[in-house]
Amino acid sequence: MRRVVDRLRRKQKSASTAKERLQLVLIHDRTDLSPSVMEDMRDEIIEVISRHINVDRDSVKIKVQQDGREQYLLAEIPILQTNRRRSG
Repeated sequence: MRRVVDRLRRKQKSASTAKERLQLVLIHDRTDLSPSVMEDMRDEIIEVISRHINVDRDSVKIKVQQDGREQYLLAEIPILQTNRRRSG
C-alpha cells in the first residue's frame, strides 16, 4: 500500500512541476522576454541597487509572474549590509 501512495505523490509532484514549467513558458511567450534579456535586466538592477546597498548578487532572483491578465516583474534581492550616509 505504501508503494501506491509513494507513486501517487511522485505523480503529483511531477504534474505540479510540469504545470509550473508550462506557466513559465507561457509567461515568457506573452512577455516576449528571452532568458538573455531577463539576465541583462537582472545585472542592470543589481548594478543600480548596489550603488546604495550591498546585496548578495549570487542570490538575486528576477522573474515574471502572471495574475490573471496582469503580469508582474518580481525581484528577490537579499540585502547584506546597508551603506548609510550621514547627512549634514
